[in-house]
Order: sequence, then structure tokens, then C-alpha cells
Amino acid sequence: MLIKRSDRQIAQSARAGKRLAAAYEGLSAGGLDRRAFLRQAGLGGVGLAALGTALGGPRLAQAAGATGVIDHAKPVEIRRNICTHCSVGCTVTAEVQEGVWVGQEPTWDSPINRGTHCAKGAAIRELVHGDRRLKYPMKLAGGQWQRISWDQALTEIADKLMEIRAASGPDAVFWLGSAKFSNEGAYLYRKLAAFWGTNTVDHQARICHSTTVAGVANTWGYGAQTNSYNDIRNSKTVIIMGGNPAEAHPVSLQHVLSGKEINRANLIVIDPRFTRTAAHATEYVRIRPGTDIPVIWGMLWHIFENGWEDKEFIRQRVYGMDEVRREVAKWNPQEVERVTGVPGEQLRRVAQMFATQKPATLVWCMGATQKTVGTANVRAFCTLLLATGNVGISGGGANIFRGHCNVQGATDLGLDVVTLPLYYGLDENAWRHWCRVWDVSYDSMLARFESKQMMETPGIPSTRYFDAVLLPKDQVQQRDNLKAMVVFGHGGNTVTRMPEAQKGLEKLELLVVADPHPTTFAVLGNRRENTYLLPICTQLETSGSRTASNRSLQWGEKIVDPIFESKDDYEAIWRLTGALDRAAERRNMPIRFQADMFKHIEVVNGRPTPESILREINRGGWSAGYCGQSPERLKAHMRHQRHFDLVTLRAGPDAPEEVRGDYYGLPWPCWGPPELRHPGTHILYNTNLHVMDGGGTFRARFGVERNGVSLLAEGSYSKGSEIQDGYPEFTVAVLKRLGWFDELTAEEKASLERHFGANIDRASWATDLSGGIQRVAMKHGCVPYGNAKARAVAWNLPDPVPVHREPIYTPRTDLIAQYPTLPDRRAFRLPHLGQSVQNRSLQVARDYPIILTTGRLVEYEGGGEETRSNKWLAELQQDMFIEINPADAAERGLRDGAWALVRGPEMPEGKFIKVKALVTERVGRGVAFMPFHFAGWFMQEDQRRKYPQGTDPIVLGESANTVTTYGYDPVTFMQEAKVTICQIRAA
Repeated sequence: MLIKRSDRQIAQSARAGKRLAAAYEGLSAGGLDRRAFLRQAGLGGVGLAALGTALGGPRLAQAAGATGVIDHAKPVEIRRNICTHCSVGCTVTAEVQEGVWVGQEPTWDSPINRGTHCAKGAAIRELVHGDRRLKYPMKLAGGQWQRISWDQALTEIADKLMEIRAASGPDAVFWLGSAKFSNEGAYLYRKLAAFWGTNTVDHQARICHSTTVAGVANTWGYGAQTNSYNDIRNSKTVIIMGGNPAEAHPVSLQHVLSGKEINRANLIVIDPRFTRTAAHATEYVRIRPGTDIPVIWGMLWHIFENGWEDKEFIRQRVYGMDEVRREVAKWNPQEVERVTGVPGEQLRRVAQMFATQKPATLVWCMGATQKTVGTANVRAFCTLLLATGNVGISGGGANIFRGHCNVQGATDLGLDVVTLPLYYGLDENAWRHWCRVWDVSYDSMLARFESKQMMETPGIPSTRYFDAVLLPKDQVQQRDNLKAMVVFGHGGNTVTRMPEAQKGLEKLELLVVADPHPTTFAVLGNRRENTYLLPICTQLETSGSRTASNRSLQWGEKIVDPIFESKDDYEAIWRLTGALDRAAERRNMPIRFQADMFKHIEVVNGRPTPESILREINRGGWSAGYCGQSPERLKAHMRHQRHFDLVTLRAGPDAPEEVRGDYYGLPWPCWGPPELRHPGTHILYNTNLHVMDGGGTFRARFGVERNGVSLLAEGSYSKGSEIQDGYPEFTVAVLKRLGWFDELTAEEKASLERHFGANIDRASWATDLSGGIQRVAMKHGCVPYGNAKARAVAWNLPDPVPVHREPIYTPRTDLIAQYPTLPDRRAFRLPHLGQSVQNRSLQVARDYPIILTTGRLVEYEGGGEETRSNKWLAELQQDMFIEINPADAAERGLRDGAWALVRGPEMPEGKFIKVKALVTERVGRGVAFMPFHFAGWFMQEDQRRKYPQGTDPIVLGESANTVTTYGYDPVTFMQEAKVTICQIRAA
């Protein structure tokens, strides 16, 4: 629909826009629906591409100046930013006149999307001039929304936060952040939580890929995608398991399908549902939901049985595979078919392809991660890759497709209850490192927390915030229950057990929602007071970097100024810290925020600059290699996108010098300070390249020996390494033993001595602010984090070798005794129930015979408030629905398109949700599917009236998470959103 245009064509489009301006009157104010608009404009039947640059003209014209008319003779400025939806990282080219966004192109130069957009990307300009945006701060008083000023809102919010802090401590406030933040915004928000004195700070990764991060990091070192979308073009076999990129990441599919067509690659889709992605597959494998591990172990059974494993790779680079063999031996074809429903011969065929037609890659998404065994699933996937030698090579690897536009970066920058920025953790060494970066004393930071113990204790995760509000005080391991939530950019319908979430929201003493749109948080609870809405602009109205799923950072430049009274995240956080300072002063509380938080961050006209924030990230981001991506380098990459190769993502010898040899977006780790010019790492753990060329090894983060067995690599090392065997991570002590210490410069030694003093030998590659340890290690061809074996056995996890555990709610009650869930325990300051709930579920399983799973639609994103408010997308999917197999529908007298009532076993007595029935064989008998993007109806109650006037989404619907049930991964508290049980009947 969108085509490349020349400058002359752009000018013609601008003139056409002027002629048609009168036809657009009232459009952005919602006065016309799309079809009426097309009729009035004389464009009936014309594709959207023909509308050129002029969609939404009147609102833009009103912003243009005193006359309210755009001067189309003025030059068109071209600005580039990144799509704010999924994690692929598509570049958007905006055409701007007189400060008005008048046209949009999908960027042809981008090696990621190369001139393509999905439906959401094509409609993204509507986000900036959408009339359903929150226009100014609002306050709920007596159950009515009132317009207030920013100063009044922040003053009242800060006073209430300080009141709660005084009464209940800093841990009584939940700071819920967002994958919609830029990297700089995410970092600033995590820093704010640290200076507030709590680790209860989280974001969307908790409910999408927290189990990926835990599972992958506990296998080979870093919890991220090892390769890239583009690199799938090199694959010979691709397995997509628990993912539907045709709808969830549409632009990524061009790379997958190119690999399929050019390489004649096998494309295998393993999923309970025949998805749009499965329609492209050369082999589709239907499984029973919740049986990922038996399927993987069933594949490995055939691989081990036939000797298809990569024995040399395992010998050199893998620890503990023999223990995996013992577990896999239990999963013969008969047992796998009994548990999963997959025929043994089909699984043998798939296993042989993956093990012998290489390179092979495994792609997964939330269908694998949103499980009570999510971390174990991920570890099983990693083990399959290790057994077949498909890690650290082009065309192989774990291609983990993340969900939101910066869910990778927001996770990297510390919006996670278990760590400070960049995966340093929460121990004293981590805090001392970041205190050095922030130039504050460790003791002053400690004083902000309830105690040293709480400073080093993971916070309460987003999946359980309402439990921390509602549970008896003595069951929450902190001074008091949660009393307040400050929510930046997060949907309220994304957590399971929404009836409980509603109760929790109602009980909060303070709720602050900062977002371009009022979200479900603003309307779900029947609140009447102490609720505030703060209008935050989109990432298209500000600048900063975001990290795509492949670890590439891209700089988005501001396209237009924030509209209405909205502010960007940087300014909002700056102003909030000032309000907190004033509130503390009024209460004579000895705590301040703004001066220390922004000590080394440039603030211009009351707005912190993202460039200066990124430079602070660079100063502290040694552990994950976020140190080399300076603002200048990232901006250069955006300027010179066309010089990066489509497949390798590398800029060739003919590229301008400032990007020559770099991998696009400087994917982390990008070692050393920016001036070292590390090119970034396209493929993690690739020993075929020198470390200064993007090569790597498995990370030595679990010690050097266990039970008398070496954990270091044997005879495997990255190209050019002077140590031609395994080695531990680099510290000053290691440099001294190797005789390399004196290769540090005088300045580097002085920095180490200043920061570590007598403990200088303990300074490591991750805590040396000078970068000298990394520089010297790489000079000798060594990877700073060491060279170890990956772990097929993770002894620190509940199941060191993954084992199958039936979902807490399952219709296969005959399997519970043999494959029970984990026993009850405690984690993240809360009780974590397992077997007690599963045992109770036995009593209700007969009444809820259908397995319910959830997933994405191409038209909407996340909780959907943003995309369901976009008129171009809302038209495409107007009803919430449930997919049901024809046999199940016939038993219930359900017709396609008829209303259905759906109920889950934990919903209040007599309550149902009401959705449309889509009768289809996409789902097998006994399985149903619902998308998770809807809200605004709650157990058949229309909540449209609760939104501030004019901000309600165009499309409302019941949330799938009203039906979903209890169940959490023991490592991360990931929610069980993909396997529960339900009953369906005709309305």
C-alpha cells in the first residue's frame, strides 16, 4: 500500500493535500467515520496510499500558525524515528512541514524493515494526532474527572507519596514502568526507584519474556536473542514454537520467508493453534497446550537415539549434558504422544531436520514463556540448541522475538525487580558500582532504603501487585502492604486474575497513570478519589534510543513537539523529582531527589537531554556492553542506514568512515568506550570471529569448577585469542597473574585505585569505570567475561534439568500425580502457591473441559488502549472473540458470529464474559483461543462511561485475563496466560 516516492512526488502530494484540505474538515475530531470521510473526499474505493500525506489535515493545519493554514511551499523536512509497536525495530520516515507531521513512509534504507510496515506501523501517525489522546492532567474527585494543571497534579501526587512513605515506608509504593520508554527513559525511571528506596519497579517484560531472560542467562550467560531477524535468512531449518510472528511481528516474517524460499529451508511451526504463521510452514505440529518440554525432550530422544547430536560441540562447550540424557530417556515416542498428542514419526522427522539440516534456529515468543514452567521451557529450548551445536553460528541460535518496541531495552536498563541497570543484580557490589556511576556515596543510598536487607531484596513483581495490596500484612515480607502505584506506560488489562486486580486497585490509597491514553488502570477499579492521569507524549514526539529484539540500538529523532499539554518521560520525571523535594521539605523529611539524580545529566529548559542520559548509561554499562553506543554513533547509523548489509547487518568498506565496519545499531555487547570503536556483536557466542570483530564465547558467570568438573571451555576459544582454552572472567587479579596489568594506562590505573583502593584486585571488567580491563583483555583477543561452557544443568533453579509439570489447571487430571506442579513456597516477598491450588483444581476440572490459550492479533498491540483508539486499526477488528472448534461449538449450539459466554474457574459466582464466537478448525477440539488486546467491558459491564470524556477507545471488549487463573513461574513469577481451563456456552 505504501510506495517509495521521489522528492517531486512528495511535492505533488503536498499540493494535492492543499486542494483536498476542505474535505478533511472534522476528521481528526472524530466527526466522520472512515467511509463517510472517503465519500466526502470523493475517494470512495481509493486505497490509503492514494491519500498521500494529507490524512488528518485539519488538526495539523490548526497547529501551523496564526492563520491555521500550512504553507505548502515550505520545504519538507525528513525525520526518522522507530515504530512504537513490536520489537522488530522498523524505521518510520516522517515528512514534516512547519512543525506538522504531514506524511509518512516506511524507511527503504533500513536493513530491518526495508520499505515495509505492518498495519500498525502504517497507521502510526494517527497516534500523534489522534483525538482520543489524554490532553491535559486530570484528577478523579468525587467520582468525576476534573482538569488540573501539571503543577497541581505533581504537588498533590508528591504530597501523597511522602505521606505514604512516612507511614508505611518506601516499599509501599509500586513504580510500574514501561517497554514504551526509550532506553534513557527506562534508565531514568529505574534510577528514580533507586533514589526513592525500593526495588519494586517493573515493566511488561515480567509478563512476556522474564522467563526467557532467566532461562537463557542461566544457560550461557546473557538473557537475550543470540542472532537476529535478518540472520534467519541464513538458516536451513527454522522451528517457530509458541510464536505467531505473522501477526505479532509481521515485518520479521519477510526475513523468515526469505530464508525459506532462498535456502529452501524447512519451516516448522509447533503450536496448539494453526496460526497465520503455520499457514507458511513446511511442517505443522499441533501440540496440547502446556507440553513444550515433552515435545523438546521427545525430539532429543530421537537425536540421542540416532547419534545426531554434535558430540564435539558438547565436549568442548557444554556442561551437564549427561544429566539431560537421563531425563530425555524417559520421553520415548509413546509417552510423548500420550502427553502431547504429537505422533512419534512426525516428531522423529522434525528432530532429524533440526539436527542434521543445519544451521538451524529456534524461534519462540510468549506461547513458550507465559507458563508456570516458562523458565524450564526456555532452558529446554536452549539445551536442544546446545545438543545440536546450533549456537554461536550464523543461521542458528535462539531467535527470541520480544513483544514491545523497547521491551529489550527497558529490561536491559533495569526495570526489573531483581536487578539494577544492565543485569548487575542487587548485591552490595552492584549498588557500589552504580553509586560510583551516579557520584553519590553508598551510605547515602543505603539510607534511602528501609534496611540493607531490603536494598538487596527483589521487589514485588507486576504480576502480583494486587496480592501485595490485598493479602494480610503479615504475608507480605516488608513493613506494610502496597499503598500506591505510579504507572508509566503500562496497560491494566495485561495481568491474569483481573477480578482480583480490580479489588487491589480499589484499595490503593493513590493511583497515578502517566500515559498518552487513559488505560484500563484508570477505569477498572471503582475508584472515586486520589487517582491522577498525566498526559505523556509518544516516543514519536521526543528523542532517544530504543533496543530492538536483536539487541541493536536505534536513535529516534523527535518528529514533532508533544501535542496538547503532554510532556515526555524525561521532563515528567524531572518535574516529579522537584515536586518530591518540595513535599519532603514541607514535611521536614531528610531526603532529596533532583540534585543527586541529575548531578551529571544535562537539563535544558526543564527537560533532561536523552544524549546526556545515554552517556551516563555508557559510563556504567560495562556488564552488558552498553558502553560503546554513544549518541553520536547511533545517530550516524540512522543517517547511513543504506550502507548496512541486509543479511550481515554490517557496513562495508565503501561506507562512510564513521560507520565503516560497524554492525547496524551496535548490538550489545559493544565493548569499551565509544572511541574504541567496537563494532557491536551481531551473533552472540560466535568463536569464529575475533572479539574486536564481534566474536565471543559463552560467559563464565557461574564459577570455574563444580563437583570437580571444570566449567570452563575445553579447547574452544574465539578467533585470535592468546589464551587457547577456557578462562575465567577478567579482574585486576587475573591481569596480574597473566602479566598484563602494566598494559593499563596511568589514567586507567588511577581510576581503579580511586574507586577500589586496597580492594583493587577485585575490580572486574564489569565494574572498572575506566574500561581498561576490557581494553587489555580484548587486545589479547580475549572476551572480558571469560570463556566457559554453557550449562545444560542449572543447579540454582528449582528444576536443574527441566522436567514436565502439568499446568495448575488442566483437563488431563490423570497426569497430575505423575507430573505435578511444584510445591507451595515463597518468593518475591509473597506466598507462591503451587500444588495446593492444583489439588483444588481437580474438583472443578470436570466443569471446565476446554483449554483456553491467548495470543496476539496483527491489528492491535499489548493491552490495546493505544491501537484500539486508532481509527484506522479499530475498523479492522471491532469485536472481542473466542475461537472454538466446530465440534465444541456444535455441542453448545454456538453459531459462527453469535455471542458466547465464557467463564473461568476463579471468576466470581455467576459471572461470565461475553464475546463473539469464531467457529474454526484453527484450534483443535477441546482448545479455545482469545486475543489479549481488549478491555473496557468487565464481566458484561460497559466501562466506557468511566473514561474522561473523549478519551475512551473506539473499540471496547472483554479482557481474556478476566478468565485466566492463578499460576506463576517459580523463578520470575511470570503468569500462566497460555494454559487454563474454561467453559463456553451460547449467550
